[in-house]
Amino acid sequence: MTRLILLVEDDQNDVLLTKLAFEQAGIENPLHVVGDGREALDYFEGTGEYADRQKYPLPYLVLLDLKLPRAQGLEVLSWVRARSEFDSTIVIVLTASNSAEDLAAAYRLGANAYVDKPSGMEQLCRLAQAIRDFWLVHNRVAPLVSPSPPPSSRA
Repeated sequence: MTRLILLVEDDQNDVLLTKLAFEQAGIENPLHVVGDGREALDYFEGTGEYADRQKYPLPYLVLLDLKLPRAQGLEVLSWVRARSEFDSTIVIVLTASNSAEDLAAAYRLGANAYVDKPSGMEQLCRLAQAIRDFWLVHNRVAPLVSPSPPPSSRA
């Protein structure tokens, strides 16, 4: 099973550079891109154009910018982490924000990692290789399991 990567990014230059870095790093996972926070939520909810889960499967890994139109990245992160079906979804905050408050909030809300956007293509390629090596090759994720029924009470 090929594991999908969802890139939540509103800057088309960053989208293009990320795609090039992934290609150079040999990342062959399918990559879907959404351009704002509301579209990311629609993708996760499977609403609108994203209702077809064959065409738009749930992501294994999310690269999430924080400064987004329509819904901020922290709102998206909070929404994702409030739902148990996404417990195993890896969310890497990839942002230009150097705010200590954003950093603390991202981890408090359940980000798996917080990474500064690289300033050049060479650094972005190294980051893509690191993502490939750790998150796509070595990391193990718990399988999705149905919640257990509550224990029955005995009188």
